[in-house]
Amino acid sequence: MENYLSAISEILEVETVEFGDALNSFDAWDSLAVLSIIAFCDSEYGVALSAEEIGNSETIMGLKELIEGKM
Repeated sequence: MENYLSAISEILEVETVEFGDALNSFDAWDSLAVLSIIAFCDSEYGVALSAEEIGNSETIMGLKELIEGKM
């Protein structure tokens, strides 16, 4: 998960993200961002996520833990 933070920051259209950041605090947090995260996780980690799972993650760290739990 070396490039996790940089990939998420790119999806959310910001310079950097921190693990404690709330996903819904970003201006770019919308359905397209969720779809981009789904595609990223599938291609990068071979993990299938649902939009509901991503929404329930709430933070950057919560999303990371969700991905790791499915790897």
